[in-house]
Amino acid sequence: MYKYSSIAQYHAELLNGTASCATTVQHFLHAIDSHQRLNAFTHVFAEEALQQAKQLDAERQAGKPLRKLHGVVVAIKDVICYKDHPVSAASRILQGFSSLYNATAVERLLAEGAIIIGSTNCDEFAMGSTNENSSVGKVLNALDETRVPGGSSGGSAVAVQAGLCMVSLGSDTGGSVRQPADFCGVVGLKPTYGRVSRYGLIAYASSFDQIGIFGTHVPDVALVLEVIAGADEFDSTASMEAAPAAVGVTDTLQKPLRIAYFREALESPALDQEIRASIYGLIDRLKADGHTVEPVEFEYLDYIVPTYYVLTTAEASSNLSRFDGVKYGYRANVDKKMDLTDFYKRSRSDGFGWEVKRRIMLGTFVLSAGYYDAYFTKAQQVRQRLVEKTNLVFKNFDTLILPTAPSTAFKLGEKMEDPIAMYLADIFTVFSNLTGIPGVSIPLFWHSNGMPYGLQIMTNRFCELSLLQVSHQWMQRYRHAG
Repeated sequence: MYKYSSIAQYHAELLNGTASCATTVQHFLHAIDSHQRLNAFTHVFAEEALQQAKQLDAERQAGKPLRKLHGVVVAIKDVICYKDHPVSAASRILQGFSSLYNATAVERLLAEGAIIIGSTNCDEFAMGSTNENSSVGKVLNALDETRVPGGSSGGSAVAVQAGLCMVSLGSDTGGSVRQPADFCGVVGLKPTYGRVSRYGLIAYASSFDQIGIFGTHVPDVALVLEVIAGADEFDSTASMEAAPAAVGVTDTLQKPLRIAYFREALESPALDQEIRASIYGLIDRLKADGHTVEPVEFEYLDYIVPTYYVLTTAEASSNLSRFDGVKYGYRANVDKKMDLTDFYKRSRSDGFGWEVKRRIMLGTFVLSAGYYDAYFTKAQQVRQRLVEKTNLVFKNFDTLILPTAPSTAFKLGEKMEDPIAMYLADIFTVFSNLTGIPGVSIPLFWHSNGMPYGLQIMTNRFCELSLLQVSHQWMQRYRHAG
């Protein structure tokens, strides 16, 4: 029985002949078929994945050197475009649509020999924290099928958690990689805004969205980041900064770290007591190991979720206006009495789910003439304050630590009737998206309820190498410390 451990180990097995790409892909296809009840995938590209695997085996046998992701089995969230493959954002309004081009991230994966095995289920248009807002049904947490996997990238998280692929791509607009990673007990990285091109990522909120990576092994995540990051002529917001080299991630940290945490976050009444105790226990261990760990006053905690939802819904209202049923996707049945406005209304009302419609209406409201300054302009001002606060923090500290989520994975349906409670679950993750800094959730702890939970680590912009170095070292030293 094949057991995956890391990309480096997998490549060693390929080179010594104890594994092949074809048998590895067959293993993962069997695993996907055996775990269909989890509903992690919207589409599986079985025949094509096997064909790619056989081609890669032939290349290797012909003596060609291995590319960085040779034969690595990857799943991609169903908001990332893969040419001539379906992409639906888990929405009825894009049913039957196939992408006309590759996302830049996909192009770079393929160029380095990756095998894309399928697209993963998600909350519709990446809007949600539970993966229950999907036109193809909810995703189940593989550790406890009565619980949510987190969202919106729940399918990508479960695909890694349940061993259905080696690594996966998600998208993170307000925690949609880190929170499901936390709920599923895997590593989830959201890079700096602009580190990875958004070309080919279906937009939710363009100034927040970032493609992120799931894995079980920090060096694997680092290698995928090295491959997909970098400048892109198709995305003017993509940074010119060189991608961090994955080879440095396993280097030992040479000096004690200066670590900050927000006291208000750890003392928040929303935070589960066991999670709080575990993080305080970890802080004690970090201090004992010679690191400096200090609280930083953060007076904006109560403002970050409202600010995030004002700005992201405004951007969503604009971005989703293009889905009108005219050129592609779902189209309402036209009757002779229906004018163009009625056609738009019918197509969008039928095509979008309730959560997407709720956020479009919220966004349209905050952008309306009478409320623009009161809501949107004020939210932009708060966002600027948060950026200034972040700059001050990283003048004095190397890293910032926070809980990833206020609780472990909650029960299916538990928060569906209370959207405010659902939105407040993002309280610790949206900070990173509002300020553009990188963040990662690493699985360190187990709760008495049997579910995993992680620690969120953040660094200054474009400091992913140090972020991943810290993550790798802490995974080795402190995992299951709580």
